[in-house]
Amino acid sequence: MPFTIVRQDITKMKTDAIVNAANTELKMGGGVCGAIFKRAGEYELQKACDDLSPIKAGEVVITPGFALPARYIIHAAGPVYDASSPKESEKLLRAAYLNSLNLAKDYNCKNIAFPLISSGIYGYPKDEALRVATAAIKDFLDSHDMDIYLTVFDKDAFMVSEKLLGEVASYIDDNYIEKHKLSRRELLDIERRSLADAIHIEYDSPLPQISEEVLKAPAGIDDLIDNLDEPFSTTLLRLIDANGKTDVEVYKRANLDRKLFSKIRTGKGYMPSKRTAIALAIALELNLDETDDLLERAGYALSHSQKFDVIIEYFIINGKYDIFEINEVLFKYDQPLLGG
Repeated sequence: MPFTIVRQDITKMKTDAIVNAANTELKMGGGVCGAIFKRAGEYELQKACDDLSPIKAGEVVITPGFALPARYIIHAAGPVYDASSPKESEKLLRAAYLNSLNLAKDYNCKNIAFPLISSGIYGYPKDEALRVATAAIKDFLDSHDMDIYLTVFDKDAFMVSEKLLGEVASYIDDNYIEKHKLSRRELLDIERRSLADAIHIEYDSPLPQISEEVLKAPAGIDDLIDNLDEPFSTTLLRLIDANGKTDVEVYKRANLDRKLFSKIRTGKGYMPSKRTAIALAIALELNLDETDDLLERAGYALSHSQKFDVIIEYFIINGKYDIFEINEVLFKYDQPLLGG
């Protein structure tokens, strides 16, 4: 999964690089910075940092990981939040993320772990810090392949927009039930059109006597029946073409690894997980009926007895298709994240 939020101690991350939320003097500090110095080896790391200091807010440098599981430590100086100049603070924080990612790329890192930079003693509001972080990471992933982790110690250190959380909580209260009585779904638009074409009437009109010609299964019905039996990969490719998107656009918007998408694309009996199938529906911006249909091809369904499914339904019904935003809410509710 290209971008993942994890509840983990960053000093234990076995990635090619981790990012230290550094001060401009590159001195051992408190919080995440202090924990990284202690785990890496205070003397060795401080000596390496002294040779590279000072740096400015938004700038980054790299040192070995020393005793850490990570090969490298990228030291990123985040800004001290200035409420009187929020745009400048955002510019510097965004630079800290993008400069870290580009430096990791220069060192051929395939994966990297970040803390939520500047959200501690530097006073950056946590929800805004998260928004800047995810926007910068998303922009980087649009043109690069790398596995990126955002690490947090606990949910209290991670804040999503209160307005969004309130809307999701209200939707869950209204729709989450222990036992969900299944109901017959309405026909999809494509099914309605095919049936209407076949019998030459509007969908909502009374049914006439079916003629012998109609019983001979015109092409419209043949196509519909064929589509009902098509495998997941075939349906997916058809939807990608119908939506005018490229494969790269879809797997990046779905937060999928390129190799995993290739497995799904080639078919050969491979069936994606439910989370992956939903991620693809989100990437294609399918409505709820279309999402249900795509999931059915993989043997899944959304249910009001699953909180995960209700959260997904909220975002689809409200036309919110930013997978990073969806994953932030899923993480807040201790649910698995979308992607693969």
